[in-house]
Amino acid sequence: MRKLLRYIRKHPLHILLLVIPLAILADLNGWGAGWVFGFSAVAVIPLAGLIGEATENLAAHTGPRIGGLINATLGNAAELIITLFAIQAGLLELVKASITGSIIGNLLFVLGLSILLGGLKNGIQHFDRRHTVNTTILLAIALIGLMTPSLFSHSTADDLPHRVEELSLCVAGVMILLYVLGIIFSLKVLPSSGIGTPPEPDLEEKAGWTIPRSLLVLALATAGVVWMSELLVGSVEAVVTGTGISEFFLGIILVPMIGNIAEHLAAVQVAYKNKMELSMEIAVSSSLQIALFVAPVLVFISLLMGNPLTLVFNSFELAVLLSAVLVSYFVSADGESNWLEGAALLAVYVIFALAFFIFPS
Repeated sequence: MRKLLRYIRKHPLHILLLVIPLAILADLNGWGAGWVFGFSAVAVIPLAGLIGEATENLAAHTGPRIGGLINATLGNAAELIITLFAIQAGLLELVKASITGSIIGNLLFVLGLSILLGGLKNGIQHFDRRHTVNTTILLAIALIGLMTPSLFSHSTADDLPHRVEELSLCVAGVMILLYVLGIIFSLKVLPSSGIGTPPEPDLEEKAGWTIPRSLLVLALATAGVVWMSELLVGSVEAVVTGTGISEFFLGIILVPMIGNIAEHLAAVQVAYKNKMELSMEIAVSSSLQIALFVAPVLVFISLLMGNPLTLVFNSFELAVLLSAVLVSYFVSADGESNWLEGAALLAVYVIFALAFFIFPS
């Protein structure tokens, strides 16, 4: 009993794991969308915390880049599953809005909150500017890829829908190739400068979990987040419909926030612990993966599902994507961050959220 109490005091959020069966029961027994939404939202919190712990322990063994890449990959699993269900239902505009929302959410909200809280606790924080700037440049190139089908969708050419679909498939293939090349470059060519990262002996000392245990916890917690996120989003639409909030706002703000909550909390946690390089890696690499991998993969999968998705975004989405990439580049260009920069990123995100709420597309 004493061991249990000590464990609870050390990991108070783990008590919320008991809410998971309640979320499942609420969904199976038809308790109503409100109950499913509430229980599943609470259940995601401890699962996200476990992902953060597992990622931090993995990073202690493998380094911040690989640890951040693993976190971004598994954290985006929920987003991918959510969008696949939306494609199957023919909600293609919701899918494209969620792609935009995921990118700006990571670059502005997650990165902003991480820099704000990390700066308030630790002062000025440092990270490897070369890797972060390179990743941001890849994001800018990805934005060009996303913009190209959108621009040519206004052409007067014959059979325009078919041509735009072909262009989207070609662009998606190029973006996936660029994403793979970016991973190879970051892991093989660009060495870490060590700025903001403890030396290897210190990392080994702080590794409380073995690699197999970290991978097991990471996989199980991510699977739980995927399940709970699916229940959550399945109930969000019914809840939001009654409030009069637009489907576009649901896709660009709520769905990404729900589907990526695991990596959001993980990025904030490691920044608060003065591991800013890992936090930057989680936030920026996650955005890059959405732009260069998840979105293009969805283009190909949607074709197989019979609901072709094209990379055609409206002017509002393209404007906020461009702004988010530019602002995040300026913040990361000097290799250091402070809490005021975090507050500025959050302010930009709030402005965009208010605009999308007041002027639904």
